Amino acid sequence: MAWKTGSRHEKVMSEINITPFTDVMLVLLVIFMVTTPLIMSGSFKVKLPKAVSAGSETGKGAVVSISETGELSLNGRQVVMEGLAASLKSEFEKGTDKTVILRADGNVKHSVIVKVLDTARLSGAERLSIAAENDKTR
Repeated sequence: MAWKTGSRHEKVMSEINITPFTDVMLVLLVIFMVTTPLIMSGSFKVKLPKAVSAGSETGKGAVVSISETGELSLNGRQVVMEGLAASLKSEFEKGTDKTVILRADGNVKHSVIVKVLDTARLSGAERLSIAAENDKTR
């Protein structure tokens, strides 16, 4: 309901209320801040085995992670064993260094690691690396 003041010249409201817009933007910001670390780190944790001679991961190769339960991820995106070869070929075609860095949980079966390394080699990987956590206690 509009109120008329009785004057002949009515003033038009020329300001826009940005409070609702700001509220929505702040909620979206909080959502992105909470979900980004989950997306960037992958969907599962990998407890790397320790090694005295472990160096730092260098290069821009494809990182294949294997969880304790055998779940696979390629550069943070979950993949299945049957789709790993196609995903690796796709990564190499994009110009990714043809190096595969394997980050496997310490409790993963040896046969799973061998299968992933074999798949990587058949997909065109030129270098294979196995990641380990540096053990400074020895």
